[in-house]
Amino acid sequence: MDPATSKDRRRHRLLIAATAGGLALLLLVGVGIYGLVRGPDAPSDPARSDRPSSTAPVAPAPTLGAEPEPLDQHLGPEAFARAVAEALFTWDTTTGVAPSDYAQVLADAAHGSEADAFVGDVRAYLPTNDTWAQLGTYAARQWLTIDEVFVPESWETAVEQAAPGQIPDGTVAYTIEGARHRDGILGTDPVEASRPVSFTVFLVCTPPTPGRGAGSGSCEVLRLSQLDNPLR
Repeated sequence: MDPATSKDRRRHRLLIAATAGGLALLLLVGVGIYGLVRGPDAPSDPARSDRPSSTAPVAPAPTLGAEPEPLDQHLGPEAFARAVAEALFTWDTTTGVAPSDYAQVLADAAHGSEADAFVGDVRAYLPTNDTWAQLGTYAARQWLTIDEVFVPESWETAVEQAAPGQIPDGTVAYTIEGARHRDGILGTDPVEASRPVSFTVFLVCTPPTPGRGAGSGSCEVLRLSQLDNPLR
């Protein structure tokens, strides 16, 4: 047997074993899930479509301002997860705002212990600078419509099986299912495109302070799953 082939096979078996171990740990270990959920492969960049394509009509684009709005961290867990999802997918190449500006809005709502890793997650969802420049030639815009937001069963299983204190109080995962929409100008023709997307947002939220109303709690973002590889 070719030694190189044998070595490659052993490496492949080790990779499979490591991946399987990571998936088991995802369901059993609380704090460590944020990195493991993205899987062993680098996330695909959902913004690498070179050109918008003509499709059936899609939902109308929201009105976008010149500067992205800060996230309201006092909405409550599910509403905050929705706000994070919309901020992650909403951008406009015609406003003079750069991808880093959209990323900063999300980074400002990150949990301190996971902030660096979360910024890496966000970059995987936003266009690179080169892609942004190319999309700008089509005056491209993007936005998200959300169909479903739910706590995945695998997260509930993880919480049930975790030892006391393994998962910090207030930590929750929401899986988002919806559609990513884009429009722009190709030559002189308006074009639009959409495709389904799904992903999981991990949050940590503090409960409202008694006597201060339901909006007094606060949420921060921990991590994002790989696009189209959410918890179920």
